[in-house]
Amino acid sequence: MKSLSEQLVMYAKYHRDPRNIITHFIGIPMIVFAVAILLSKPTVMIGAFTLSPALVVVVLICAYYLRLSVSIGMLMSALMAACLYFAASFAALEMLAWLAWGIGLFVVGWVFQFVGHFYEGKKPAFVDDLSGLAIGPLFVVSELLFMLGMYASLKDQVEAEAGIVQHQTGPQAQAKS
Repeated sequence: MKSLSEQLVMYAKYHRDPRNIITHFIGIPMIVFAVAILLSKPTVMIGAFTLSPALVVVVLICAYYLRLSVSIGMLMSALMAACLYFAASFAALEMLAWLAWGIGLFVVGWVFQFVGHFYEGKKPAFVDDLSGLAIGPLFVVSELLFMLGMYASLKDQVEAEAGIVQHQTGPQAQAKS
């Protein structure tokens, strides 16, 4: 199994343009939430416990995140639990409204993704490695943590192998011209 830094490096290589990263801060949460909404039906009651496909997927992906990093995995688990909680409200809607919200958020989220990759000039990471679909949410949270000054050594590892985020002003942009 690849390490956290290996997974983030692989994903970051496709995401060095800040406009692409910004679109991912919008698109990936929309997609994750949409999938949670769509997988929140059907449900099965087991005693007082409600089981749904969304819960199964979240438990599996959170177990994977926890194997990569306990601390970031715990944060991802909390975020995914919140996602499940709010998705259940949408799953309680009438069928047409539930589908409209789920499919609508999913499509709009992917539009953001592809706009970002237009700016980047590279295809999405999942095209070459399907694990990119699972790493996308982890990448967004990690980038936020990096922006907050956390996990500096992990950020340094990612940037050493994937390169730094290429800002559109300053000497790097001028050197590209």
